[in-house]
Amino acid sequence: MGRILGLVLAGLLAVGVIAAVGYSVIGRFAPQPIQTVSVRGAIGSEKEPFFRDPQVQAVFHKHGLDVQIDTAGSREIATTVDLSRYDFAFPAGVPAAQKIKADKKAAATYSPFYTPMAVATFKPIVQLLIANKLARDEGGYYQLDMQPYMDLVAKNARWSDFPANTAYPASKSVLITSTDVRKSNSAAMYLAIASYVANGNNVVQDQATAAQLVPKVAPLFLRQGFTEASSEAPFDDYLSIGIGKSPMVMIYEAQFLARATAHDRAITPEMVLMYPNPVVLSKHTLVPLKPNGDRVGRLLTDDPELQRLAVKYGFRTNDQAAFSSYLKSRGVAQPPQLVNVIEPPAFEPLEAMIAGIERLY
Repeated sequence: MGRILGLVLAGLLAVGVIAAVGYSVIGRFAPQPIQTVSVRGAIGSEKEPFFRDPQVQAVFHKHGLDVQIDTAGSREIATTVDLSRYDFAFPAGVPAAQKIKADKKAAATYSPFYTPMAVATFKPIVQLLIANKLARDEGGYYQLDMQPYMDLVAKNARWSDFPANTAYPASKSVLITSTDVRKSNSAAMYLAIASYVANGNNVVQDQATAAQLVPKVAPLFLRQGFTEASSEAPFDDYLSIGIGKSPMVMIYEAQFLARATAHDRAITPEMVLMYPNPVVLSKHTLVPLKPNGDRVGRLLTDDPELQRLAVKYGFRTNDQAAFSSYLKSRGVAQPPQLVNVIEPPAFEPLEAMIAGIERLY
């Protein structure tokens, strides 16, 4: 009996040893949880929904990065935000990114996606502009001729001044609503377009010319009254309050397309997109400030899944076919081919114009 018990105990011991060894071997080769490091960036608010997306976060986690973000206006990121706290800065435009790169002596920049500037408006407004030869139909989208528009602003024209205007007989000034040009990239890009037109269809190249143009472009911003610092705020007003408050709003194309493809009923049949002519592209440019910030820039540029997710939020990438295919799959009309695309001024002349407008506030 004792011998049998001894054999049983020996057998159990052997099984335990084998199990322990097997567990050790399996544990050695089983997938281990990825250790993530926290990375923090200062970004323009228009990219916040993209960075908050759980799928985007999952891709970063897969590569060992827990990306946290704070939002601010692109000019604020370049001039007043304490960037020592961040691994990367990601303003909405090249001029601000150039300033940050020079100030921080960054070795590289990344531009993983871009979006044209556009005007969110309404069909009655567009029809009124077409009737008065300020806009034209591009087949589902529209184009606004900036020269006659700026001529109207110079005259302080009112919507009620348009003849036979029953669509929008408001006495308010004919103005595009924008963000605060002192803080936000979308307003700075609006200024880039306006200054190009005011400068005889030439990009402003020096601070002396910039100073001369301030009286011509300042009314576009000063007559608006209070303006928001974030590009999300006026677009949200456009969606929720409608034509009465904001008949025309300067936005990023991506903002409109993201809501249109989401089919969340935020975009109604009366809401349409109109492109300034000339138009400028807002190239979202990441400036790495630390090594992990560089990892974020590389992933955003090279990772196919992140590039696909950027398209979901209306951004254009180097893969134009993917952008077009996604819009088609969501039943959204293809934007027109933009031909008259201009470059914004460099940071210094753009900053000179902003500073000149700021002095008039």
